[in-house]
Amino acid sequence: MGNTQPPRNRTGRRVTAQKFENAKKTGVLSLSEHKLEACPPQLFELANIRTLDLSKNALVQLNPEISKLTKIKLLNLESNKLTPGTLAPISKLANLQNLSVGNNVLGKPTAQSKNAAPLPDNLPKSLKYIKLNANFLSTVPKPILSSTLIKLEKLDLSSNHLASIPQEISNLKNLHEINLDQNSIVGLPEEIGQLQKLKVLSLRANQIAVHSTQWSERNPQPLPQSLFTDTPLIDLNLHGNPMTSTQLNTMKGYDKFLERRQKVKTNAILGGAMTNLDVCGLE
Repeated sequence: MGNTQPPRNRTGRRVTAQKFENAKKTGVLSLSEHKLEACPPQLFELANIRTLDLSKNALVQLNPEISKLTKIKLLNLESNKLTPGTLAPISKLANLQNLSVGNNVLGKPTAQSKNAAPLPDNLPKSLKYIKLNANFLSTVPKPILSSTLIKLEKLDLSSNHLASIPQEISNLKNLHEINLDQNSIVGLPEEIGQLQKLKVLSLRANQIAVHSTQWSERNPQPLPQSLFTDTPLIDLNLHGNPMTSTQLNTMKGYDKFLERRQKVKTNAILGGAMTNLDVCGLE
């Protein structure tokens, strides 16, 4: 049968040197799984680098010189040891579109970073995708909610400690997809209905519950009517929440959501494609 395990990332000195040489030509550099505790100095000589993968290392901060790499469009910093205040250099990356910083400790202050924020105040306006899963975040970082992030299309805040989503989520006018899985969210704000391009919302394994289906000011829907009627949402995943599909069906506006889903299913069938039309993962 042979060994079916994928080969480990090659990290020898010669191999690494060759990677840097190739990066000068291609603009792409992967130093994933290189046991890095700091960015290597030769990295800052790659003025034309566009894609940089520093995932699965032991980085505790970013060298300020990384701000010189202004052509970077994709930066992968997943699975390191980055703490609050250590991402300041990315503010200068004016062309950055994809930022992946999952599996760090940006929401867990240390003695050195006690008053520091998880993210710098001025995130690049060019960002289209931000991945911040598994970072011990108890609140959504304010810089993410800035009205300057007009190009942001996809946001991943899964596997954190979020209990709520701020009203300012409405600032992200171009948002297409939000992943809020595995948090402690009990409901969404009415303002989420202002996301005129939102099509995909995942809320798996949260704490969205229905205690009474007699909706009122004292007992508002945990998923507001505006989510169903004012957005183009077609994909909603609620698996693992303490509620039933019957309770979901009583929510105002939910029928409009179902109508959109039915159109998607009909178009998919006519086009010969398959689509999943379950009841949002609920029983």
